[in-house]
Amino acid sequence: MLTLYTYFRSSAAYRVRIALGLKGLPYASAPVHLVRDGGQQHSPAYQAINPQQLVPALTTEDGTVLTQSLAIMEYLDEAYPDRPALLPADALGRARVRALAQAVACEIHPLNNLRVLRYLMQELGTTEAQKTAWYQHWVCTGLDALEAMLASSGATGRFSHGDRPSLADCCLVPQMFNARRFGCPLENYPTIARIVAACEQLPAFQQAAPEQQPDAQA
Repeated sequence: MLTLYTYFRSSAAYRVRIALGLKGLPYASAPVHLVRDGGQQHSPAYQAINPQQLVPALTTEDGTVLTQSLAIMEYLDEAYPDRPALLPADALGRARVRALAQAVACEIHPLNNLRVLRYLMQELGTTEAQKTAWYQHWVCTGLDALEAMLASSGATGRFSHGDRPSLADCCLVPQMFNARRFGCPLENYPTIARIVAACEQLPAFQQAAPEQQPDAQA
């Protein structure tokens, strides 16, 4: 069975949980608490699994460890082609979905993940208010561009690309969860809000939500 090393509030792990749900793939959850014990991701045991000391990591059925959420999701799509696809069949569609996914995973998220926010406060001495202002600025900068990309394209449908959820939606929904959590102003993103609402009606997204994870319940 697949094993996912995860943390309930990690948006990168959240993406993979959604992808596993959309593919209908069972997996074992192995929580790695990013705050408790100084951050369990820094333990020697977890460093042996993922030297980057990040979640998620996925152990495949043959015991291979994969890291990085986008790579993991594309692996799932390629390794289980008989399950619902996360990428479109055509090359242009795949390029568009990857661009939308990377707009979140490569542009917005890296500036706002836990280790960056900790560095701002612990090493640079920012206040809580300054940290939040940093977070909101970079999230809104990214969402401004993403809203324009989605609203201006005829390829946008019920979801980010057409009428089936894709890799792009796996990235979008966790980012919006974090944006809400940090109080980002979201009234300027009607297209994003509509797509996220459609996603959140689906069981794969509901079951992957942070509040549904075993480590959130503990």
